[in-house]
Amino acid sequence: MTCHPTESRPVAAAQHRIHLGFMETQAAITDLLLECRADDRAGDRLFPVVYEELRRVAHLQLRRERPGHTLGTTALVNEAYLKLVDITRVEWRDRVHFLSMAARAMRRILVDYARQHCAERRGGGIAPMALDAVQLSVDDQADELVALDDALERLASLNPRLVQVVEYRFFAGLSEDETARALAVTTRTVRRDWVKARGWLRHALGGSPERTA
Repeated sequence: MTCHPTESRPVAAAQHRIHLGFMETQAAITDLLLECRADDRAGDRLFPVVYEELRRVAHLQLRRERPGHTLGTTALVNEAYLKLVDITRVEWRDRVHFLSMAARAMRRILVDYARQHCAERRGGGIAPMALDAVQLSVDDQADELVALDDALERLASLNPRLVQVVEYRFFAGLSEDETARALAVTTRTVRRDWVKARGWLRHALGGSPERTA
């Protein structure tokens, strides 16, 4: 069937309105990200937007895939950044600020999702979770994720920066360099903190006596 030009105009007009709405939203989010340079309160307004976008995409992927599939957190975070932010207007420090915010959001999203599945996975022991990859089998590792979150809460009372390193490296998949920029430390410090945090968590999750972080 051949469409006449007049028939495609309403569709084109609707697509144009959607595009304009998307551009306005992206511009507003980018403005907030730029405001974060001088005003921390802008981050308080931006975080819910970042959280909701990541939550929407993560839950869509979790529902769509087969049980036991893995969730690539790094890809989700980077996709959200490219969708929400006008990259032509920002600098590397703005991207790092966004990624650090996304790391906190991903931890909350994944742990909340995992807690919903824990009741169905009672029994057996909880094996320590390896903190080497950012491909998470959220359904299969629900109990482990919750245990990890509880351990991170305990670690936060001893050394908050170690918790931030775990959030950035594990939950958001940031590189050592990106993590260093977010924390304003050297990559050597990030590398040392990462090893230290993993060692502490291994003891905490494995039932061995916890060492002071």
